[in-house]
Amino acid sequence: MGASGAVTRSTLRQQIADALRDEVLAGRLQPGREFTVKQIAEQYGVSATPVREALFDLSAQGLLESDQHRGFRVREFTVADYRSMVEARVLVMDGVIRGIFHGPTLSSAQTARHPDCLVSVRRRAQEAARAAQGGDLDILIGYDLRFWRELGALVGNTYINDFLHRLRVQAWVFAVPYLRHDAGARDWLWHGHPELVAAVTLGSHDGVRAVIDDFNAHALNWADRLAAGNLPHPGHGPQPAGQAPPPGSSELEPPTR
Repeated sequence: MGASGAVTRSTLRQQIADALRDEVLAGRLQPGREFTVKQIAEQYGVSATPVREALFDLSAQGLLESDQHRGFRVREFTVADYRSMVEARVLVMDGVIRGIFHGPTLSSAQTARHPDCLVSVRRRAQEAARAAQGGDLDILIGYDLRFWRELGALVGNTYINDFLHRLRVQAWVFAVPYLRHDAGARDWLWHGHPELVAAVTLGSHDGVRAVIDDFNAHALNWADRLAAGNLPHPGHGPQPAGQAPPPGSSELEPPTR
């Protein structure tokens, strides 16, 4: 917000990117959905420039694919993509755990960072677990992403935290259409967030390792279930450009100009 009170173009760009990311995560912008800069600009009542910038930002994050002639399309991830995301996360998190622990407990530098981080992250953990156990996917996604983002502050490396956050967003984008079509989705929503916070609070290497291993195994087991065809395919195929704005998108407030 500048001195004049006007929202800068970069802020509008971020608002549009955030709104569209939320649409994708909520499943309202479905995998394969095609749209143009003009459609999004008209939907939000803004100029094309910040919309184009926002869409390229989301493309750089791996959520959209761009085509010079057809516009943009929500990326369709495969089960193999999802498994690769989880495997990449496993490798990075293994390195993180080794890096922050010296022996069976956290290093003194990491322990000193706990009070500022864990007050908020503990609350996120409780809300995420409650939403998972209740099968409330919309609430869960927001709290889960914030939980891992804030917990990642313990690492003290923004590059690692940003990389893992990107993987989690992509994993949710893949998972949401399947989960919304699965009557038993609640049984497959991981809710070990409070246990991880408790292990981190105690500074226990074995405790953290056990919860993280369960988290990753849970995701890989779900991928196996998908690969075996034990979940209905969401059936969201590509839709031609030029159609009406994405279903449900009108529920969002247009970004403030």
